[in-house]
Amino acid sequence: MGSAFKRFCVQFCCCCCCADDDDDDDEKQPLVPQDPLEYFNREVQKRRDEETNLWSTPGDPSHSERDDDRVLYGLLQARNKTRMGSSGYRRLSVDIEAMRDTRREVRDKWQTILENLGFMAEAETLLTVSAGASHDRMRNAPAARAMLNMLHSETSIFNSREPPPERYLFILDRLLYLDIADDFVAKAKRFYPPKEDSDEETPGLAINLPLLLARVEAMNGGGNEDDDEDQSEREDGNLSDRS
Repeated sequence: MGSAFKRFCVQFCCCCCCADDDDDDDEKQPLVPQDPLEYFNREVQKRRDEETNLWSTPGDPSHSERDDDRVLYGLLQARNKTRMGSSGYRRLSVDIEAMRDTRREVRDKWQTILENLGFMAEAETLLTVSAGASHDRMRNAPAARAMLNMLHSETSIFNSREPPPERYLFILDRLLYLDIADDFVAKAKRFYPPKEDSDEETPGLAINLPLLLARVEAMNGGGNEDDDEDQSEREDGNLSDRS
């Protein structure tokens, strides 16, 4: 597995995880750098990479091919134009975090299975899909697509009837290259069997998606709607104080 994973890193990651074994003799980096700013900058970049990594369709630079991508991108843009601390800003933040939590939940399921298969250290790398991912670099796209559809229909790993995120197609292609895709699917069927229709709950993302779409469209054309709402709240509060 070690040599195969190293070849995967060379092919897809181009990062330090594929360094030669001779590097083990080099002086190791301290866990906490001497410069605190370097540590905080690294954490900020890690958070940005995580947010970028949450897009469902990695190769879509506009983030608008899927409804959930378009909604999340629209919410982020609307919040950037909203005054921080206002009621509209807080409401947008709640919606954004709800959508991100839904995506993190799916990602955590994949990570649980990979770690159960023994990929404790490699799970994070295997699950990282950048916005520059390309179908041209995939080795076995048809088999990966078939497995993605199987996971969607025969397990509850996605917990949604919506089409599965495209990013997991790239991950399955990596698992096929490492010859662990069949084991992953078997574990997924065991850990996350399909739910009965009577027990299946419609996920919050599916329920709120039309509402969020309408809200994004309203905010894009609403102008100073949030400021007007804040002023209305203040006026209501003043009236209550007077009474």
